Amino acid sequence: MKTYIKGLLLICLAVLITFSGCTKEEYSFGKLITPTDLSMTTTVAGADAVNPGGDGSGNVAVSATATNAMSYKVDFGDGKWQIVPEGTVNYKYTNPGTFDYTVTVSAIGTGGITSTASKKITVFVNFKLSEEMLQNLTSGASQTWVTDRETPGHVGVGPADTYASDYYSAAPNERAACLYDDEITFTKDAADGISLSVDNKGQSFLIGASTGYYGTAGDDDCYNLNLATPRKLTFMNATSGSTPANSTRIQFVVPGNGLINFGTGGNTYEILTLTATTMTLRNIGIDGLAWYQKLKVKP
Repeated sequence: MKTYIKGLLLICLAVLITFSGCTKEEYSFGKLITPTDLSMTTTVAGADAVNPGGDGSGNVAVSATATNAMSYKVDFGDGKWQIVPEGTVNYKYTNPGTFDYTVTVSAIGTGGITSTASKKITVFVNFKLSEEMLQNLTSGASQTWVTDRETPGHVGVGPADTYASDYYSAAPNERAACLYDDEITFTKDAADGISLSVDNKGQSFLIGASTGYYGTAGDDDCYNLNLATPRKLTFMNATSGSTPANSTRIQFVVPGNGLINFGTGGNTYEILTLTATTMTLRNIGIDGLAWYQKLKVKP
């Protein structure tokens, strides 16, 4: 009997220990305080009235302050963000070209309560071409190119998935006269940015599929177009499926309805080859085909 009672007591003790071990511990964040008086500033490196997007480096300084903030989350508007304790961070944008970004700062208080402020900024990132490409394209400063009209294939077209004019290659001097008189000038600035100006003598050749893109209508022909205003080019790594065996793997965008030599409705040109005196460009037209042109330095 005593043994039975002793065993029963041990079972009761074990149950009590189990229940006491399951007691929920309570935690407290203390008083929840929302940050107030949040302010933020952004400084784009080299930005001024002439260069609102900055000096091309892509560097931006963000500074934020708030009362009762424990830390700050800075969202740079390009898919990336950081949490910083003091509200100050330096960031480098890397997407080539000029783009608007919305920078959002969240001041974080106790318990994760936040206050938020946003600001839109414009940032220019200058893609760095190699010294050899800069020299060949601009001769170190400014250089004018013309159609290499005596060379077979100076104008050509092919499918979008190859890198040769498999459908058609022009014979020497075969195309319309307005395609041959354009003077295409590439000019380098102090920051190694490149601008394009085209003297088309008032007319440019357009493929029929692209005429609506340039604000006109008709078949393949010469059309009145004003291309005199210089356009700042945006360079980047090529987005096509080319390889170093058939391309330099560098492309550039002519803004707006800009074109080089003849219009296809596309404004992105891949540099297939580039020497000190010759250049081959590839462009995907509005018709989905790959268009080619061969240029040479103006004699």
